Amino acid sequence: MKLIDIRSDTVTVPGEEMRRMMANAEVGDDVYGDDPTVNKLEEIAASILKKEASLFVPSGTFGNQLSILTHTLRGDEVIIPASNHIIVHEAGASAVIAGVQMRTLDCDDGMPSVERIRKAIRSEDLHYPRTGLICLENAHSSGITLPLKYMSEVYELARARNVPLHLDGARIFNAAIASGVSPAEIAANSDSVMFCLSKGLGAPIGSMLAGTKEFIAKARKGRKIMGGAMRQVGIIAAAGIYALEGMADRLSIDHCNAKYLAEGLSKIPNVDVFNERLDINMVFFRITKKVSSQPIVETLLDKGIKINPPEGGEWRFVTNLNVSRDDIDRVLIEFESALNTALAN
Repeated sequence: MKLIDIRSDTVTVPGEEMRRMMANAEVGDDVYGDDPTVNKLEEIAASILKKEASLFVPSGTFGNQLSILTHTLRGDEVIIPASNHIIVHEAGASAVIAGVQMRTLDCDDGMPSVERIRKAIRSEDLHYPRTGLICLENAHSSGITLPLKYMSEVYELARARNVPLHLDGARIFNAAIASGVSPAEIAANSDSVMFCLSKGLGAPIGSMLAGTKEFIAKARKGRKIMGGAMRQVGIIAAAGIYALEGMADRLSIDHCNAKYLAEGLSKIPNVDVFNERLDINMVFFRITKKVSSQPIVETLLDKGIKINPPEGGEWRFVTNLNVSRDDIDRVLIEFESALNTALAN
């Protein structure tokens, strides 16, 4: 029986062609700048985003935290929506690594008004920290994409106040497909941007951080300090090249499958799907009756389906390249059965 994993798009596994590319990769010592495969990956990523340079890093959290470390001084304040991944799911790393404090703006969709951001930027005062950075996330962890108009307005404000803007673009390719624009058009509204190779793009490891040549040169030293300088890393960089050249366009399939999954879930009694947050490959929903989640999770696992328990009352299913329409049909049948059993008990 095939195992179906819809916990996240981070669970994807490399296919045979990607594995062959990794096995045959030309390598060198990347700390010396001698790994041709890493160098090629960094050139491709920078070109796609139309940034001057990029840097290969081990993970998305690493890339975000490296960007914060590179942009800021210790004691700076970072303006960020409270619902963003950097705040919610990166273990408080900004305090540990960069020594900054976070000025969180409450909002569920990652889009505090431009005026709220304007008011949060500190003026020069003996009692205030310096505003060192503004962070946005697109696609946002809630499953929505940020409109380009909003991003450009925030970036215009950031430039006017001489505050850099970092974009957590972990799923920027999903955001681009959902918005009908290029990744570069999204990235243009930021001074630095991180995106993941290891989510929907299907690589087993790695993320990219892009920005100006000066920024990346500084970040390269920060990567060393954080323990992320690697040696013959072309073996995994090759998977990143394959992902960028062959996997980005297929993300629309995951989006269509997510909508198909959402439609099926909405037909199940006592399930309320958040269709307004269905921009990318994530389906969020709640169960309208009180029910214990653990029996549902365990029952589905027994049936060969991996899901996460709800977080804050919200369930999240994520489509990915290893999940087919037939798999989704199976998920719907087994989830409805497990839910009904749990409700009956």
